[in-house]
Amino acid sequence: MEHTFYKYQGTGNDFIMIDNRDEVFPKNDTKLVAHLCDRRFGIGADGLILLENDGATDFKMVYYNADGNTSSMCGNGGRCIVAFANFLGIIDNETEFEAADGRHHATIDDSGIVSLHMKDVNTVTVYESYVFLDTGSPHHVEIVEDLAEMDVKKIGANIRYSGMYGDAGSNVNFVSQLDADKFSVRTYERGVEDETYSCGTGVTAVAIAMKVLGKTEADAIELFTPGGELKVSFKQNHKQFTDVYLTGPAKFVFKGDTEW
Repeated sequence: MEHTFYKYQGTGNDFIMIDNRDEVFPKNDTKLVAHLCDRRFGIGADGLILLENDGATDFKMVYYNADGNTSSMCGNGGRCIVAFANFLGIIDNETEFEAADGRHHATIDDSGIVSLHMKDVNTVTVYESYVFLDTGSPHHVEIVEDLAEMDVKKIGANIRYSGMYGDAGSNVNFVSQLDADKFSVRTYERGVEDETYSCGTGVTAVAIAMKVLGKTEADAIELFTPGGELKVSFKQNHKQFTDVYLTGPAKFVFKGDTEW
């Protein structure tokens, strides 16, 4: 049977969006999700997102990585599902929804800029050459000098599979400072197992890590990814961060039909 899907992207991080309020999608079919996300034999995407009913909020977000497995929070996916819910008429310019890491508040303006309230960050672990923290998904953050020339897929995979983060692994972010409150970021994402054009929880982790390391005094930081620009703002109390917001564009790409 044919079903309708929608394609959205947030700074190049792209997602298949499915309205699953009628519970028509086979949620345990890992192979189907991986097939739909395949860029040669399927629709192609970094992940697949289901919009579902939720009794306590406007909707629920169910996120799958491109490998077909459900995963932790996706910041750019969260921004895209807000734009999708707005398109469907479920919300106007403000919403609360449920995701893998809990409840999120978000707003969307008339130009499609979504500001997403991320989870509080209470633990930031600083090592000699990198920082580790969880912003809804686990992130390794490392400052490098040759960001533009790096083989992010190879080096990121080596860190992700090194065993230092156990079987689950971690996303890996490489950072270069551009200005007092501006940083360039490239990210290797677990589940995609490749560099993505952008990672929302990743740039959130980078912004907080740079603040902790004393690389910036700003509480609103601009992050430049291969897919575009994002902004992260927060309030800080020592190594505790609250009112964390990820802000940037979420764009409709196309609509289509596929079978499952």
